[in-house]
Amino acid sequence: MKKNITCLIIDDNEFIAKTLYDQLQENHSNIDVTGIAKNGKEGLELIAELKPDLIFLDIEMPDMTGFEMLSKLSIINFETIFITSHTHYAIKAFRFNALDYLAKPVDKDELTSALGKFYFNQKTKNHDKIQNALANIKAEHVSDQTLFLQTQTGMLRLPLKQIIKIEGNRNYSNIWLVDNTKIVSAKTLSYFEDILLDKNFLRCHRSYLVNGFFIHSISKNNLIVLKNEDKVPISRRKITLVKSWLIGDLVV
Repeated sequence: MKKNITCLIIDDNEFIAKTLYDQLQENHSNIDVTGIAKNGKEGLELIAELKPDLIFLDIEMPDMTGFEMLSKLSIINFETIFITSHTHYAIKAFRFNALDYLAKPVDKDELTSALGKFYFNQKTKNHDKIQNALANIKAEHVSDQTLFLQTQTGMLRLPLKQIIKIEGNRNYSNIWLVDNTKIVSAKTLSYFEDILLDKNFLRCHRSYLVNGFFIHSISKNNLIVLKNEDKVPISRRKITLVKSWLIGDLVV
């Protein structure tokens, strides 16, 4: 007989925790909620005591953030689904690190989808996304961070310092790396723009996003010249933006 999944709910909002508990009880009988904590300290105690397979973790709690709580653990051998109040900043961070999350109030269909990803992660034994996210938070420089990208064949780890540019092509994107490798992603260029603009990437054209670290100069005919001598077009409405960025007047 297959063993049930054990899980914890860690959230300071009693209503959210109770609603999530009820949804799991009613619609996911293979998941046993073995404990509910209202802050990070209680969460750490329950994790040590109950050793869950899965935790639902509020990103913002009174005593510490969800990431701060996880950073206090020497070993993370469970999956995590974050719960967030749907702030744009938080969601960008989750997407950049390929982390699973639920927006408050928790929708039952979104819960089912998140659990589907959890079952997939269990099969692929992909347990290092949290460690990657914590490493990104601790990184002194943005260029030392790593983009996690979920693909149909598994998880890709792309250090930002290896990405030269991203080229959009309708509903997918081509990611060009320093070794001239091209990675095709089902994500749109707008998706990458949203999660990379505050990580030294610049949208210079409707079809291009470039890593500022690799920009060398602007040519006389308004092309971005990259350090590898590739040239990327600049749209007319982006010329002032690119020039300002290049001389350091603009931080992106």
